[in-house]
Amino acid sequence: MDLFFKGEFMKKKLLYFIIFSMFLLVGCNEKESRVYDKYTYNFFGTFDTVVQTVMYAENQEKADEYNKYIEKRFNDFHKEFDKYNTYDNLNNLKTINDNAGIEPVKVSDGLFYLVQNSLDYSNKYSKKTDISFGAVLNVWSKYRDINEELDPSEEHKEEDLLPNLEELENANEFTGSEHIVLDENNKTVYIDNKDTQIDLGATAKGYAVEIICNEAKDLGLDSLLISAGGNVKAVGHPLDGVRGAWGVGVINPDMIYPEGDNPNIVDTFFVKDFSVVTSGDYQRFFHVGDKSYHHLIDPDTLYPGDYFKSVTIFHEDSGLADFLSTAVFLMPYEDGLKLVESLEGTECMWIDKESKIYVTEGLKDIMLSEGASGAK
Repeated sequence: MDLFFKGEFMKKKLLYFIIFSMFLLVGCNEKESRVYDKYTYNFFGTFDTVVQTVMYAENQEKADEYNKYIEKRFNDFHKEFDKYNTYDNLNNLKTINDNAGIEPVKVSDGLFYLVQNSLDYSNKYSKKTDISFGAVLNVWSKYRDINEELDPSEEHKEEDLLPNLEELENANEFTGSEHIVLDENNKTVYIDNKDTQIDLGATAKGYAVEIICNEAKDLGLDSLLISAGGNVKAVGHPLDGVRGAWGVGVINPDMIYPEGDNPNIVDTFFVKDFSVVTSGDYQRFFHVGDKSYHHLIDPDTLYPGDYFKSVTIFHEDSGLADFLSTAVFLMPYEDGLKLVESLEGTECMWIDKESKIYVTEGLKDIMLSEGASGAK
């Protein structure tokens, strides 16, 4: 849930490049007469991940124009949603947290509605994802930094490398969405407790992807695939004159990198105007002894969730899919299934701790392993 965990940049950069390179790009239906060339682009530095695009556009000049816009908007949102850094002439998430218990902070429409939507999602769907949980996540972030900075030649006591329950419970005293006060007329966000902190890591990236894709469509780009780490959004379908959907591969958490001729995906899903968002225990983690501690923290136990290796949500709205992927990851299977089935247009794939795969019925129509191809 923590948006800007530090470290392992190159490892994650390679990982996301491999994931994206495994996408099976598929294209257009019988009614579509346009056939364009394919253009790919990637950049690093926003939301602590590689962002990659595939699009079908009229020409290289037009593709460059679209990608320049997309990269700029990712940079805009990265700064607005950053809880670690300040920027000149910008009130961002860090500004809000720094002013906890002091005064309301006027923010951009984008940041205001991200906070508002995140609170609404928690109230409507699940408290497992709560943006007021930041104080606890900050404790885990501190210990992640400690572990990343260790001198491997020295011995360290395990109790110095992990938070204890008392420390986590003390931080959790400040969790509560009632401490976040919104003024929609003035677009201000106020935290009324000086020790409460907002963390937007479970919703920010998906929200940004959703807005950017909608803006790209308004500019005339209607054949686009964006991958931002575990967040993938398909706009339209590839205009290659052959097929009718994009194919998105979901990574196998037991094989992060391809091995020989064996791909590192568990299945390929064919989607059009849809989002595919994965939360996994393999994405951001550190080791203490023989145990791994990942970044998805259960608000009930205050420790990393231990039900699944990964959960992937399929929904047209990338922001909601991002929220749900974290929430469902932190629930027992039966609870997650009940939530997913209660939401129209939502599908899910779970991979449990024993690597067993579960999928909702609606996914079978778009799975390569079930015979789907994405062809017209």
